[in-house]
Amino acid sequence: MTTEVRVPTLGESVTEATVATWFKQPGDAVEMDEMLCELETDKVTVEVPSPAAGKLIELVAAEGETVGVNALLATIEAGAAGAAPAPAAPKAEAPAPKAEAPAKAARADVEDAPSAKKAMAEAGIARDQVNGSGRDGRVMKEDVAKAVAALGAKAEAPAPAPRAPVPVDDAAREKRVRMTRLRQTIARRLKDAQNTAAMLTTYNEVDMGAIMALRNEYKDLFEKKHKVKLGFMGFFVKACT
Repeated sequence: MTTEVRVPTLGESVTEATVATWFKQPGDAVEMDEMLCELETDKVTVEVPSPAAGKLIELVAAEGETVGVNALLATIEAGAAGAAPAPAAPKAEAPAPKAEAPAKAARADVEDAPSAKKAMAEAGIARDQVNGSGRDGRVMKEDVAKAVAALGAKAEAPAPAPRAPVPVDDAAREKRVRMTRLRQTIARRLKDAQNTAAMLTTYNEVDMGAIMALRNEYKDLFEKKHKVKLGFMGFFVKACT
């Protein structure tokens, strides 16, 4: 038995909508009241549930298409089972952990030459930066001199020139996205307001000298009598009435 999925009532004064997203595709199994698609109107977003359980046969309205109230969206074969899920691919066996590299042999506890120690302290280099040429790897003064010369040569090497900035193509960063119906309505009404409403500010200058003098004359007496300060609002109300 084939069941039709139609556009529901969208609300007062709303006669059409746009198919925003399909959550299901033809051949998929659907359950009763499972969400099939999402419709966008000028005011709200409406989700369309499945009227029956079965298999989705056909999508009549594609994404981005405008549909009216009670228009046909899709058809469902009630009671039919959906496409069987594809068998899961067998998991690839995890590669065997690599054998850890043998740890480096610890350097023998050899006392370096006193002159080499002094030279390393003066040059500010560590023992690990010097390759000892003496017996059992003992560091000699000549070894320190060679290490200092090698480090000096590295320090004097010219630094690579900075890379010139590459101009970024603005077109590559642009992405055109279709506006939703709600955004279209907002843009249209903003443009209508710009076309019909006066975008200006008016200023009216009034000589308040006499009112300010009158207020200064009676403000203390007014506050003493009514326990309220005399402001300008009373004068404005009197002028408007």
